[in-house]
Amino acid sequence: MSRDPAYFRTISVKLSEVLDDIGVNEKTVLKKRRMILLSETIGKIELLLFDKCVTNYYFGSQSEGSTTIGLESDMDLVNCSHFVHVIKDWSEWQHGMINLLMIRDETTSPGYCLLQVLRKDEPLPLYLPEHLSESADIFRCYTVRGGRTLMKPASFNIDVDAFGVTNVKNGPANTVKLAGFTECDLVTAFPCKSWPVEAQAWLVRQGIGRWPTEEMKTYCEKTGCFVVPVSSKSSQCEDLEWRISTSMAERYLMFSLNITQIRCYILMKMILKVFINPQCNGVLSSFMCKTALLHCIQCTYSNSWQPPNLLACLTFCLIMLENFVRQMNCPHFIIPKNNLMAGRISPREKHKILEILQNFIQTEGRALLAIPIDKLGTRLQVKMNMYVAFNYYWSPALIYEINSGDFLMHVSTAINANHLLFLERITDERSGDVQEMLSDFTFKLMNAYREIGCNSLEKSALKLMIPLLYTSLGSAVASSEIYADGVISRKALTCFSIGLNSDVSSGRLKFASAMYCLGDMIKTEIVLRNTEGLYDLNIVEPVCKCFVSRTVPTRHGFKYKSSTGNEELLRRTIAFCIRFTRHEINCVPQELQYEMFRSTQEELFERNELCDFWMDWAVVDSLPYIYFLQYKTYGHLQRAAEQQQALTNLVATIEIESNLCHRETALNLLGQCMEQENRHNDALRCYMLSLNTRARNNAANFLVSRLFHAFARNRHVV
Repeated sequence: MSRDPAYFRTISVKLSEVLDDIGVNEKTVLKKRRMILLSETIGKIELLLFDKCVTNYYFGSQSEGSTTIGLESDMDLVNCSHFVHVIKDWSEWQHGMINLLMIRDETTSPGYCLLQVLRKDEPLPLYLPEHLSESADIFRCYTVRGGRTLMKPASFNIDVDAFGVTNVKNGPANTVKLAGFTECDLVTAFPCKSWPVEAQAWLVRQGIGRWPTEEMKTYCEKTGCFVVPVSSKSSQCEDLEWRISTSMAERYLMFSLNITQIRCYILMKMILKVFINPQCNGVLSSFMCKTALLHCIQCTYSNSWQPPNLLACLTFCLIMLENFVRQMNCPHFIIPKNNLMAGRISPREKHKILEILQNFIQTEGRALLAIPIDKLGTRLQVKMNMYVAFNYYWSPALIYEINSGDFLMHVSTAINANHLLFLERITDERSGDVQEMLSDFTFKLMNAYREIGCNSLEKSALKLMIPLLYTSLGSAVASSEIYADGVISRKALTCFSIGLNSDVSSGRLKFASAMYCLGDMIKTEIVLRNTEGLYDLNIVEPVCKCFVSRTVPTRHGFKYKSSTGNEELLRRTIAFCIRFTRHEINCVPQELQYEMFRSTQEELFERNELCDFWMDWAVVDSLPYIYFLQYKTYGHLQRAAEQQQALTNLVATIEIESNLCHRETALNLLGQCMEQENRHNDALRCYMLSLNTRARNNAANFLVSRLFHAFARNRHVV
């Protein structure tokens, strides 16, 4: 075997260049981390407004920036429930909370625990009679064993079926498959503010490279831990064991790595995906690769991890992983007594993995040429002048554009989804006065925005969310005023003004809709013309999260524009759907009001209340609504040519725009325009296409009946 240092340095430098080209560089990694953490922060805004008991955290490769397009890494979403208080000793008990005491004994595996239920009124165990039937309601969450009342893990797995998405059970996670999106592993967890006992030794352990630093360890200790409803593979009490997770600390450690260390981890995952797991039933995980990397970093000097040493560093990590497999023990980095390989690998699989790793190490990097992911092997051959340069793979600039577009779409989706949840909470029948709640919320968020320091994720998140809520407030106020006095006050106009730049179009279109319902056609036409001018069809992407829908690839212009900045570009590249609650009905044209009453009594009974609540509103995509309002406005202004052009644009949008989430609503609006044109056959065709898109909970059912009634009354023959 050649151990020529010059050879290793040459391969390492070229390999680093290839990884830079496919997006594994500081610029892309930092941007991905910012956008994912910004999405997480947007979700936490609810904590400022509601008595929220759940927080979502993003973990894994996507949040770390330790992936590539070709690796197709999933998103790890931890659904953290705060309605319980997990404690490690009695001194942490809190009055009025569901307190769960961590129990570790000879039956629990290292890194795992049982959760004993305590009383809410005083720090004592909760006792349940052991003779109760296991069918009793209380036993859905609890069981009694050895005189202790214990929490059952199985009762806290997320029921993603309730949200109408496809999912696959994957250990503690539900792998949710959303069309057009990266797979997302959803895991339920309970938080514990205390650092786990099993990880105390890690705080004082010191490696050669003095990494992690004492400051980093102090920060990690403050993050506490989670408990996750999953047992060890070799557990004696599989139905009761909870895993102790230090995901928050692990994410922080990954954020501290330099780009060579990140590249090393990505190469390990590629090797795992291409060479090992296809032959070994997927028994090794990327988390084991990460664990090997962290152990290697701890026991080496930090200056070793530089681009000219990449191949040597990769070899060192693979040898570490090989030793773990040989010993059948992969010690968790923070809780080393937790063997990540326990009960996972059969003797045959062990032999095969060792053979693959040994062969790969002996090739001294030549096996990397066979990796097809992101065309890494071919790109490396080109860099080494082993292959004639070719142009059919993605350029570094294009890869950065694709990544940037994905990041911006992720943030936009988070904003849209959270706005949906805000409106659902606000318009709940038990919520009280909607205008008062919206005023209170906007006041709270504005105060929080002023108090937060510059350059924080919290400030950026509030800056993105506040305009949407102001638009909703302005529309609700204007609706009441139009109904009562036929005017719109300065307060409503101020709210609309603050919300104009929430995105490319939705804030402006809600303002235009209010002006239209007020009867101010001149102002309506000006706003619509300006909005159409801002809506660049080559750049702007529609975004809607009212329900899970098929998502098509984004426009090239959107990707390019996304690469020129961060979340601030949302205002020039994203068009949110427009949501009118029933409290805004007087700001909604009659043709769109039908959408608020789309469901029959039978359909109301069958709807999923967790995710179909938006069907009581009028919701429409921005682009078709521009043309619909133009058609109506130009009709009032008696500008026939421009009215017909708007109708033509509406037809073309419905036919050509592939990413309309509320296509049935656009078709219903088009059908009513056709009725106004006395083109009744075309109107019927629109309604039937609408029903083909959404057969139930569709206003087209009523519109068809109305159209047939008009036929009968006027004795028309279809």
